[in-house]
Amino acid sequence: MNKQTVRYLIGGVFAFIVAMGISRFSYTVILPYMQEAFAFSRATAGFLATSNYLGYFVGAIIIGRLQIQEKRIPFLQLALVISIVTTGLMGCTEVIFVWYVLRFISGVMSAFIFVIAASLVLDQLATSRKSHLSGIFYSGVGIGIALSALIVSPIHALFNWYGTWFALALFSSILLIFIVILIKPNTLKTQQHTSETPILRKALPTRWIKWLVLAYSLEGLGYIITGTFIVSIANESTSFQGDAVFVWFVVGIAAIPSCFIWSKLAQRWGYVMTLFIAMLLQSLGIVLPALSTNTFTIYTSAFIFGATFMGITTVATTLAKQIVPLNSHKILGVLTAGYALGQLLGPSLAGILANYTNSYQYALIGASAVVLVGAICLINGIKYEKNNSELQQIR
Repeated sequence: MNKQTVRYLIGGVFAFIVAMGISRFSYTVILPYMQEAFAFSRATAGFLATSNYLGYFVGAIIIGRLQIQEKRIPFLQLALVISIVTTGLMGCTEVIFVWYVLRFISGVMSAFIFVIAASLVLDQLATSRKSHLSGIFYSGVGIGIALSALIVSPIHALFNWYGTWFALALFSSILLIFIVILIKPNTLKTQQHTSETPILRKALPTRWIKWLVLAYSLEGLGYIITGTFIVSIANESTSFQGDAVFVWFVVGIAAIPSCFIWSKLAQRWGYVMTLFIAMLLQSLGIVLPALSTNTFTIYTSAFIFGATFMGITTVATTLAKQIVPLNSHKILGVLTAGYALGQLLGPSLAGILANYTNSYQYALIGASAVVLVGAICLINGIKYEKNNSELQQIR
């Protein structure tokens, strides 16, 4: 593997730690502390999450329409700076409306960073014929989640909830310096001119992409319920024993190797079949705390969730790039927009339902069912992929 590819992989991992693991998902860990300090309802917690996902949805739509192929790196750097600033500003105010605005902007930047970083790194991996290493790149989300789970509680104990946001922003700023060093525009340009990017053979026709977008959108709607409330569910459970924040650490630890593992399985079983299995498994994990909120079921749910949610993203985005290999940031933008639309609806609906029923049980059952329906949408693709694979073997 050449140095350019190694730098892009490491820089991409750092970008995902900043934008996804910290700016986006650290809210899940800090949420119980903020609820304790301000006594706001489950519905308000859901709306705060929704404002972030609304921004993510808007950002995904915008980035899919922008013509930034030659300006992706400066655009990525700017989005990272704004993302870090919004993270720090969360600790500067106690006005909920301002939090809504900051989380919205943060969501827009997360979408920009996700799509651009994925486009840059996946293109570089394809150029060096190392696409099978995409799982390493996506592990940045899991690393960021695990780090936030480890450092949030100690920082909160010393500096309260607002100091936690400041510390996360400072840590992200340090990572930004490395990202700028590792992902350089001039080296990418040279690489593109000196190496021909291989076009992967399409396993599925372009028209099938609508089923992938639908399945991935339903995944966004279902998974985000656990992604937003799993720590709060553990924190509110009288039968859960242990530190609720450690539940989020389990999610992160499970997520780190998951992308690489699911990528390997996809190469062996087929991308659509692997996506189908991962969504079925996640559906089971989501519903577990609805059956019981004891320590075993919550930790099991957290592990299954961590082991699947980024693996699903890895396989889905790689599959989309295979189906539509040119101008990858556009199809990734469409796919991410559908995912973000699901995320936009999920937390608010779950928060309102949890408020009404005084329990997360029905929200989790609904989320599990939604992911299951998403998996069912992939069945016709499994048949096509299998037939296509058999035909290639005959040839």
